[in-house]
Amino acid sequence: MIRYLAAGAILAAMGAAFYSQGHQEPSQLVASYVTPLDGRSSAQRHNAELCAKKLDGTLIPAGGEFSFNKTVGPWSRDQGFRRAPVSYGGQLIDAWGGGVCQTSTTLYNAALLAGFRVVSRHPHTYAPGYVSPGRDAAVAYPNIDLRFVNRLPVAVVMHVRVVGDQLRAELWAKTGQRAKVEVWQRPVESIEPRTIRLSPEPRTWVRNPGKTGHIVETWRSVDGVVERLSTDSYPVMDRVLDGASHR
Repeated sequence: MIRYLAAGAILAAMGAAFYSQGHQEPSQLVASYVTPLDGRSSAQRHNAELCAKKLDGTLIPAGGEFSFNKTVGPWSRDQGFRRAPVSYGGQLIDAWGGGVCQTSTTLYNAALLAGFRVVSRHPHTYAPGYVSPGRDAAVAYPNIDLRFVNRLPVAVVMHVRVVGDQLRAELWAKTGQRAKVEVWQRPVESIEPRTIRLSPEPRTWVRNPGKTGHIVETWRSVDGVVERLSTDSYPVMDRVLDGASHR
């Protein structure tokens, strides 16, 4: 099923005209990207999959701009989303739509590999574990959005779904209109976390596993034209141990 972008009647009309001329569902894979779901909570998986269903089948006309937030809408309870862990201020808290950012990240990387022009992309405060630092795309409705433009001369349809323990985003077109694309990271600095003990007790438990800090540049080559996409800084998060009696 093809869905047209809700960004405006002109884009919808362009997409409708394209498919009203006897064209079939696009059959040429332009780009795809996969992120792992293992280790995610059931609520995070639910939110990621619900978000994927809202995106699946969206058509982006040639030259059209895609907005993640306009397409998915608010990730609230009445839209079927659940409270799930999100990183906030260095701690994991439950919030509506936790896990949605994995879907935006997966789609962002497919868009990068398709050669699309990125209009708006934001990194997380701390690097998520399901993708390399510099390749994430945080979203928060309504202000923090992922937006990109289809630079191909043909319309593209996105297919986003959960397959086993993987979240997969694919971009399809009617013909093989693909650019030669490479994406890579250049590490600038890495900072390993310290271990902090909150109690002298010999028996401890891990209150916070910590995260390595990173400064990383992300680069892309599209048909030989090289550009720096971003320079992202992720602070280190210390590993925290507490006494067994405080658990």
